[in-house]
Amino acid sequence: MTEMPDFSEAELNTVRELLVQRYQQAVELHLADADLTLTPQSNQISVCPAVFWRARDCNFVLFKTGEREFRCQFFYDPTEQFGTGHSAYPNLDECVATVLQVQSDHERERAGVVSGTTGNEL
Repeated sequence: MTEMPDFSEAELNTVRELLVQRYQQAVELHLADADLTLTPQSNQISVCPAVFWRARDCNFVLFKTGEREFRCQFFYDPTEQFGTGHSAYPNLDECVATVLQVQSDHERERAGVVSGTTGNEL
């Protein structure tokens, strides 16, 4: 079993800053560890640090899968989980920004808002 390095304080501050930009308020972060298989063809389990937060009735998880490698997903309940379409990101900012954007787009779709819809059409 491989163990990854923990999130640094600078990385956690980056996540906090991006969440404040998105939600206009501080969001509580929770630290955890997750057992992940890092490659589809491997059965080896790696213990990866994770950051969890909840915002706007949605749960988010950010995993550190290497020194400079991250994964992310969001979910509403255990049966309704979503990724970003990328298996990994070499940049923390891009990883967090992408999961926030994909979730925001998904939230709009769930609410029935179609891209290009104007206020008059709602």
